[in-house]
Formats: sequence, structure tokens, C-alpha cells
Amino acid sequence: MTTLFARATRRAGRSHFRYVRPVPFAAATGLVGTVYRRIEAEFGMLAPPLALHSPAPSVLAASWSILREVLVVPGLVARADKEAVAAAVSLANNCPYCAEVHSTTLRGLVRGKDPEAIAAGRIEDVTDDRLRTLAGWAVTSAEAPGPAPFPRAQAPELIGTVLTFQYINRMVNVFLQESPLPPVQGIARDVVRRGAARVMRRLASSAPLPGLDTDDLLPAAQLPDDLRWAQSRPSIANALARAAGAIDEAGERRLTTAARDMVRAALREPGRDAGTAPWLQERLGTLPARDRPATRLALLTAVSSFRITDSVVAGVRATGADDAALIEVTSWASLTAARHIAARQDMGNDDHGGNPAG
Repeated sequence: MTTLFARATRRAGRSHFRYVRPVPFAAATGLVGTVYRRIEAEFGMLAPPLALHSPAPSVLAASWSILREVLVVPGLVARADKEAVAAAVSLANNCPYCAEVHSTTLRGLVRGKDPEAIAAGRIEDVTDDRLRTLAGWAVTSAEAPGPAPFPRAQAPELIGTVLTFQYINRMVNVFLQESPLPPVQGIARDVVRRGAARVMRRLASSAPLPGLDTDDLLPAAQLPDDLRWAQSRPSIANALARAAGAIDEAGERRLTTAARDMVRAALREPGRDAGTAPWLQERLGTLPARDRPATRLALLTAVSSFRITDSVVAGVRATGADDAALIEVTSWASLTAARHIAARQDMGNDDHGGNPAG
């Protein structure tokens, strides 16, 4: 049965969006309707970071498949550990929306002040050794990946969490407002956060079975070489392979080969900031004028998504791009960046224990 909370979030979420108009729940049919119903059933609500993908149905299915198998399905890693990684990655990516959501979920799962320390970026103040180590690893995973603080058996879930939120953060930075919470301050904000933490704790207690809910959403696909770190968990590897196939097809529809190669080249240059105008203009100047707006959007999404402005999106719209095109360009750039970062991570070792976290 649909909860009152789920019904409420169908309506409240619409005010969070910019640049695209998600498909309303009541109007959702076909693949979008199927995915919406499954998200509500297993995630507890139609979360705006997922709903924003709905103008591009296969990308919506891909995004849900990844999030479900990596974060929602129980495995060897406790949900609190994955939420700490999600919050830390979101902080590093300047994504206040996702940082708020996942630090709030962590508050619902973990007692004490550690969730507050992670939310504030004070990783050194976290008292729980495992949470501190995982959050510290996650914060530096994009810029300076170090030794994995977990056993190899946990790599698909923990590297998968890094990939998932490197992807989602970029999409959220482009298409959602800065916070999911009402615009209140002081004691009122504390009350709202405590209430949200209780709700998120209940939602995080779901335990869907791996694979069964997503295999029919997208065509089967081979696992790309850069996602081989997931192969020891077939359900995660399968979801990533199908999702990568769908989003790669979307990128091929919307971006030229030269544009996609340009994004990949930018990701291989540490320290480059696509928000630096001379560098960006130098790269774009090598392309035909008609290809520049979408390529600019893809470059910014991949390398510094928080810098995307109204004028960048307006430039793409001026070429005739609809909501589906915006989602497909940005989803390809976001997942390409996330895959690049995930592929650089250490896979862990076999000296740690690999027992289920419970």
C-alpha cells in the first residue's frame, strides 16, 4: 500500500526542479510508470534525484538500477557505511542537496555526533573508526585515490557507492535546487532534520532482493572493462552493465564522437577546471559551432557541474534540444566521469574480514 509520505513526496518534489519538467506520477506510463512504481515500493518515495531523469525513460531505468543494486539492496556493507560514503562524496562534489539527504539518513541510522561531523566536513572528528576511515577515503577518492580501507569482497558496494554518487551529484547539481528541506532556520530547521532522519531511517530499513526488480528494465549488456571491479557481485555488475549500455547509447544520440572524446580527454587531465573560460573556449573552438553548446554542457557536467548556469542550458535549448536531450547529454557526461573515478580506485585486499555487515 502506498504510504501517505510517498503520496506527499509526489507533489512536494516538483518544486525542487530546474531546466526540466519531470513526468508527473499520475501521468507516468510505459517504462517511466513501471520504474516510478518500483521506486516507491522499494525506496519508499519518488526521490527527486531519480524523478529528474524521467524525460529520458531508459536513463531513468538505468539510474534506478544502479542506485537500487548498490545502495538499497543489502550486502556485505552496512547501509550506514554506504550513507557515510555517499555524504562524503557529495560534500567533495559541492552537492549540498545530496549531502543534506545522505547525512540526514546517516543521522537516522547512527547515534551520536558522528553524522554531524561528516555533514560538516569534519571527518577527523568522527569517533567511529570505520566511519571515519570510509568517509576520509570517499572525500579524496576523486582527486587522490589511496589504498582501499576495506576487503576486496566489499569493493563492488563501496566503489559502487562512489560511482553512484559521483553520477547523481552531477545530475543533481544541474537540475535540482540546493536543499530538499523547507527554507527554515534555527530551531525549526533542527526539528525538520530530526523528523527527516526518522523518516529516512524507516526507508533505509527495506531489504529488497538483488536483481529481481531491475533485470527486465533494460537490455542485457557486457560489463565494460572499466567496471570490472564490480564483477564479484553479479547483481551489481549486471545493473552497471545494463545501465552503462543505455546511457552510452543516449550519449551517442546527443553528442558527436569528437565531443565525447573531448570530455574523456578532460577527465584524464587532473587539476583542469572546465569552468576556467580560456581552457573551455580553446577546446570548444575546435568544434563546429552547432556542436559547441551541447559539448560545453557535457564538459561542465563532467568536470565542474556546480558551475553550470542558465546561459549554458539556454545555449543548448537554442539548438532545439528538449528535456530528453538535456538529460541524455548530462547523464552520459556524469556517468563517464563517475566511471573514470571508480576505475582508479584500489580494489581492497583479502586481509580484512568479509563478513556481512548485517
